[in-house]
Amino acid sequence: MSEAEATPAPIAPEELKLALKAFKKRLKATRLDDESRVGHSPMSNGGKSSIDAIIPPSQYPTAVWQELARQGKLKYATQGFYELGAP
Repeated sequence: MSEAEATPAPIAPEELKLALKAFKKRLKATRLDDESRVGHSPMSNGGKSSIDAIIPPSQYPTAVWQELARQGKLKYATQGFYELGAP
């Protein structure tokens, strides 16, 4: 295996930015969906969503999510799940 094959091509900063935006959008939608369930309504004592980690959108390769985790913008939870990194 040559050195060129061993090191992956760098990921464009714009692609990382778009991937993080898609991740945040999916996380927000997943939390809203969880909060809208029966049992979370204002008349039944409601409740915040306990969802912290999701499987990232499949439209981006795994290398993108690994790079965002390496940069600290995401945190690898377990079994393919990621959560937002520290603000």
